[in-house]
Amino acid sequence: NAIRRPYRPLASPMDRDDTLKTLPAVSRLLDDPALADPIALWGRPLVTDLLREEVDRRRARIQSGKGDPRVPSAVEFASAVASQAAALLAPSPRVVINATGVIAHTNLGRSVLSVAASRRVAEAAACYLDLEYDLEKGARGDRMIHLDALLRRLFPGRSAVAVNNNAGAILLALRALAKGREVVVSRGELVEIGGAFRVPDILAASGAKMKEVGTTNRTRPADYEAGIGPKTAVVLKVHTSNFKIVGFTEDTSIRELAALAHAKGLPVVVDWGSGDLIDLASFGVRDEIPVAALLDQGADLVTFSGDKLLGGPQAGLAVGRDDLIKRLRRDPMARVLRLDRLQIAALRETLVAYVTGRAAQEIPTLRMLSLPLAEVGRRAEAVARDACRLAPRLAWKLEAGVSRPGGGSSPTGEIATTLLAIEDPSGDAGRLELRLRRGDPPVVARVNDGKLLLDLRTVLPEQDEQLSRCLAAAVATSG
Repeated sequence: NAIRRPYRPLASPMDRDDTLKTLPAVSRLLDDPALADPIALWGRPLVTDLLREEVDRRRARIQSGKGDPRVPSAVEFASAVASQAAALLAPSPRVVINATGVIAHTNLGRSVLSVAASRRVAEAAACYLDLEYDLEKGARGDRMIHLDALLRRLFPGRSAVAVNNNAGAILLALRALAKGREVVVSRGELVEIGGAFRVPDILAASGAKMKEVGTTNRTRPADYEAGIGPKTAVVLKVHTSNFKIVGFTEDTSIRELAALAHAKGLPVVVDWGSGDLIDLASFGVRDEIPVAALLDQGADLVTFSGDKLLGGPQAGLAVGRDDLIKRLRRDPMARVLRLDRLQIAALRETLVAYVTGRAAQEIPTLRMLSLPLAEVGRRAEAVARDACRLAPRLAWKLEAGVSRPGGGSSPTGEIATTLLAIEDPSGDAGRLELRLRRGDPPVVARVNDGKLLLDLRTVLPEQDEQLSRCLAAAVATSG
C-alpha cells in the first residue's frame, strides 16, 4: 500500500503522469485478499467490471488535475466496489409506505393487490401452468379462457378481451375497428394524462384518423352528427380523467351519442380509464360510472384499466359487443399487447372477488375507499403516540383533510379523512419530509402550510408500526 499523504492538487503534468503510473492493474487487485469477500458475494465477472470502472474514474480525476495524488489501497478499492455493487444490486423497486392519501397512486404502483391475488401470482411465478394448454384435448388453448367465464358473469351478454394496460386496449380497439378511417371525438376530450399519454397520439399510432368536433367546453349532439361522414368508422367518447371543465359547458351523454351513432350504423367506443365495476358513490366517488352502466346506456365497447379503481394488476380490458371483440382478438396487435401469466393470475383472483361479492372486503383499493373516518383517526393517533415514545420531541395533532381516489380517476372526488400533522423541531417540514422519504422503508407524505401531513387511509395496517419507527427516527435526527 502507498504511503498516505495529505491531499494536494496535482500541479503539473509530470505529477499526473507519475501518479497514473502507480495505479494498480485490475488483475493484481483481483488477486489481493481484500477483494476475496466481494468476489465471493457478487462474483468475479461483476467485481472485475466494477474495479475497471473505479480505476477509470480515478484515472479521469487524476488527468483532470483534481485527483488525490496518493495511490489507493486494495482495501479502498474493495470498499468502492462494495458500495457500487450494493447500489446496483439492491432490491428495486423498493417497498414504500404511502402516507399521501392518494389511493391509486400512479407513481407508487397504483393499486395494491389483494392477499389472494398476491398468493396466486407467487404460485404462478414458481410453477408451470396450463396458460395456453387445453388439458382435456391435450392441445394448444387460449389464455383468455382463464378470464372469460368470470367476465361473462360480470357483463352478461357481452364479450371481453384483456391486454397489458388501458392505453393498449384503446389502441387495439381503434386499430381493429377504424384503421385507415375516421374516428369522431370531442375537442374537449383530447386529453393528456400522466406520462405524457395523449389521446391524439394513440389515435395516430392506431392508424385511425382523428376528426375533432365541438369546442373545448361545449360539444352537442349536432356537432357529432355534422362530423360523421362516409369515412367514419367509430364515434369515440373519452373519460376526461384527472381534470374537469366547469362553468359554461355542455356535454353529449352516452345515450344521446349511442342513438345518433346507431342510426348511422356506427359503434360507440368509450375509453373509461378508471374501470370501476361497482357503484362507488357511497365511498365518496360520485363522478365515476360503473362499466356495466355505460354498456347499458348504449356504449358498444368500453375500455378500462385493471389497476385503478378496479383494484387489480396493470391490465386493460375491452368489454362489449361480441362481433367487435372478435375483431379485436383477431388483430395482430392483440398478441403484442397480451397479458403474461402473472397478470392473468392476479386479474383472475381480482375478478373472483367481484363475482363472489367479496370485493369490498378483500381488495385493498376498495377497503381504503370505504375505511371509516373514525378508524383512520384512531390509527393516526396510535402511530403518533408510538412515535412519541421513541422521540419525545415529536409535536403532532390530528386535523381534518381529504383523501383522493387517484389513478387519473374522479378529478373532483374527495373522501373525508383525518390527517396526522407533524411540526418539525427545526421549523422546516420539507426537511422532515425528505428524511422520511430517504428512510428505510421510505415514507412518502405531503407538506402543506409548513406541516408534514400523513394520511393513514393509504397506509397498510401492517405498516403502522414501521411508520411510527420511521417518523421517530426522522424527528430524532432533525437539526
